Amino acid sequence: MIETIVFDVGETITRDDRYWASWADWLDIPRHTLSALVGAVVAQGRDNADAIRLARPAVDLAAEYNAREAAGRGEYLDESDLYDDVRPALSSLRELGTRVIVAGNQTIRAGELLRALDLPADFVITSGELGVAKPQPEFFQRVLSAAQVAPSTALYVGDHPASDIFPAKAAGLRTAHIRRGPWGHLWADSGEVVEASDWRIDSLTQLTAIVGR
Repeated sequence: MIETIVFDVGETITRDDRYWASWADWLDIPRHTLSALVGAVVAQGRDNADAIRLARPAVDLAAEYNAREAAGRGEYLDESDLYDDVRPALSSLRELGTRVIVAGNQTIRAGELLRALDLPADFVITSGELGVAKPQPEFFQRVLSAAQVAPSTALYVGDHPASDIFPAKAAGLRTAHIRRGPWGHLWADSGEVVEASDWRIDSLTQLTAIVGR
């Protein structure tokens, strides 16, 4: 029985449009160029940040992140960054008595911004706050420990096979792969993803029926 659903953040509950556009503008890279490079590194199975490194090989991302924050052009999230199905889906799940957790590979600042949105979730936690990131097994262990949840009763929802589906499955959670964002669409029909996913969905609202069963 599924008692808890844990949601990835980027391209599961939030759009990454603003994130990549803001980096392009800050580094004076045409938005289309950076978007295309993101697609290229996704297809190659590389780290997202490699898209920026391809455009600016000498970039110090940590230094640039701090400079953006200092300039008042750092991380930002508002209602427009959420996918349309997020609030209805999370609210419906909580009405069913399902515990809702948001946990992804984000910074401490992103965790603060997500909590400020007052999502219909029991709690929000990020890799920056946990001190460990996906796909490390410790990420899932710490999320479950913080939530006091047994892995066999939890479902992890995400778009990225290597960061979400495969490691969550290995950690003992059930998995739902969402066809959303570049990663979700590119690997939606991969044999490995199909095999590792207990469910494959196109919208978060489909989770209500899954829990209801």
